[in-house]
Amino acid sequence: MQVHDTAAIVTGGASGLGAATAAALAERGATVFAFDLPAAIENAPVVEGVSYVGVDVTDPEQVQGAVDAAAGAGVPLRTVVNCAGIGPSARILSRKGPHDLALFAKIVQVNLIGSFNVMTLAAEKVAATEALEHGQRGVIINTASIAAYDGQVGQAAYSASKGGIVGLNLPAARDLAQYGIRVLTIAPGIIETPMLATVSEEFRASLAAGVPFPQRLGRPEEYAQLALSLIDHDYLNGEVVRMDGALRMSPR
Repeated sequence: MQVHDTAAIVTGGASGLGAATAAALAERGATVFAFDLPAAIENAPVVEGVSYVGVDVTDPEQVQGAVDAAAGAGVPLRTVVNCAGIGPSARILSRKGPHDLALFAKIVQVNLIGSFNVMTLAAEKVAATEALEHGQRGVIINTASIAAYDGQVGQAAYSASKGGIVGLNLPAARDLAQYGIRVLTIAPGIIETPMLATVSEEFRASLAAGVPFPQRLGRPEEYAQLALSLIDHDYLNGEVVRMDGALRMSPR
């Protein structure tokens, strides 16, 4: 599917995977609406073709308003890439006591329910566009993680939220097939994003050493490249693609 002269939504678009994807889509000629929290947008890069919209993906009213704006941009809304996510770490039981239930709920709310919220409300707008060849209208890409399969110590909430994204993928693709909307999921490994900015170079090197090949951390631009490849390939649907250098995470 071509993205030139179409609109695209990218959540978490102010930094990391989302910023790289928003820039890549804009470079290909898309009108991009990058959803993110206002605090994140303050530090977002200025990219031609990318408009930042302050949105909490867990808020249906905020998402609906932002989706309406993207759908009313004068070009058809055909692409949605959900990159918004958080990853606090906590053990189910630690010296501090049981895992905080509110923290678990928040991680699931942002990572899983937020993605579902944007996907659902945007799908309604994509479904209303004119059909292209073979009835296709658009593509939705969600972001899981290899933690959906190999969750480490302290990742119970994060892994559960990302496992939910994996489980959502196929039924979503089946639900939206009648509207000509493909649904795909990318499951990244360890990527150089702001989430890793606070750790030491020594720790980053140890993480990279665990990747079979190439023995380095992934780059946001590689996620964006993969997202564009999935958008381009019209016969890919209902699939989860790992982008992890063959990494399988150890318990800790």
